[in-house]
Amino acid sequence: MLTTLFAAADPATFSWSPKCAMIMITCNGIAYAIARANIQKPNDGFEIPNSKFYGGLSHASVVGANCLGHIFGIGAILGLASRGVL
Repeated sequence: MLTTLFAAADPATFSWSPKCAMIMITCNGIAYAIARANIQKPNDGFEIPNSKFYGGLSHASVVGANCLGHIFGIGAILGLASRGVL
């Protein structure tokens, strides 16, 4: 009984393609914009090399923005795959 419920909840699988990479890059860009607009002290902490490429964000802010972007990206990729777009 329980195994049939788990089998029914199996998400649609897909293979990696450049479309997936572009979706993940776009979601990370959106997350950087959200982080830059909402973090109160984006420059506190360790400075990363070439921080101008990351909007002047500190190391912790960049890691946080990447985490948020990957969460957005996973949701977008899985959602588009379940709809059959990818």
